[in-house]
Amino acid sequence: MHRKLSILSIEVVVLFFVFCATSYAQWKPEKPINLIVPWGAGGSTDQVTRIVAGELEGPLGQKIVAVNQPGASGTVGTKTVMDAKKDGYYWASGAAGDLGTYKVKGFLDTTIADWHLYLDVANVMVVSVNPNTPYKDFGELLKAFKENPGKIPVATAGEVSMGAVAIEAIKKHTGIQYKHVSYDGGNPAVIATVSGEAQVTPQLAVEQVDMIRANKLRPLAALTDEDLNVKGYGTIPSIRKWIPNMRGLPSYFGIFVPKGVPNEVVQTLDNHWAKTISNSAKLKDYANDRAALFTPHYGKEAQEKVFPFIQFTAWLYWDAGKAKVKPDTIGIPRP
Repeated sequence: MHRKLSILSIEVVVLFFVFCATSYAQWKPEKPINLIVPWGAGGSTDQVTRIVAGELEGPLGQKIVAVNQPGASGTVGTKTVMDAKKDGYYWASGAAGDLGTYKVKGFLDTTIADWHLYLDVANVMVVSVNPNTPYKDFGELLKAFKENPGKIPVATAGEVSMGAVAIEAIKKHTGIQYKHVSYDGGNPAVIATVSGEAQVTPQLAVEQVDMIRANKLRPLAALTDEDLNVKGYGTIPSIRKWIPNMRGLPSYFGIFVPKGVPNEVVQTLDNHWAKTISNSAKLKDYANDRAALFTPHYGKEAQEKVFPFIQFTAWLYWDAGKAKVKPDTIGIPRP
């Protein structure tokens, strides 16, 4: 009897270790990974994605090739990943707010629940103007919008970009009208404002910070609850100084892997996010230098972090008449 119990105990231990080995199997990619950046070179997504790719190449033991595929507000590159084989060799990148509202906008048939999220930083929007414009603070710009409805050109990275969300949120709270000028990425939108092609850009601080420090853009307000401190420049006042009931929501950026890839791919990335990305000095330095927040979340926590912004954005577009699918029909209740 004792011998039978001993044999049974050994079998249980063996099965336990087999189970653990299976549960925590590490993925060893056998060829380069395609990391699609659905925006132009030099923009916020491109900057941080290339840093993350560089940090992961060593632990994975494989090259990660970042490929820019801009177009149609980020949907061209994202669809490339959606259509690719679910084997772990195609990753998307960008803002979770974009990914989570493509279906609401009628752009792509996907929701945030279709993806494994690996976040790296959270960015905030800043309203800046060309220094040659007469606007010295956001109050003056707001007055000009109201006195010249639909005439002041505002440069953004497209219909579902963070800049578009920012100006639409301002419109919702103030009733202004503006002339929307769309570009294939945040960097081109910023450059267009610097050159005078547009007067205003509400794009991300990370995309504007170099031009702000060089005095080629004049920042007027940050879409944050508190004033924003920018290294090498100073303080940008919170937009709540002029619109007290407007709340700031951080826009989370990261790498997105479609669900359906092998479990070992997900387990390996979870492990590297916990050990490598969460301790990345390069990523921390980048966030500090670019007026961004260091947010290395993944798994359930990542889904919970990004949802408030997606919820806000989805209903913002629905209320503005710029959405084709009502958010609550796809699991996004009104906030």
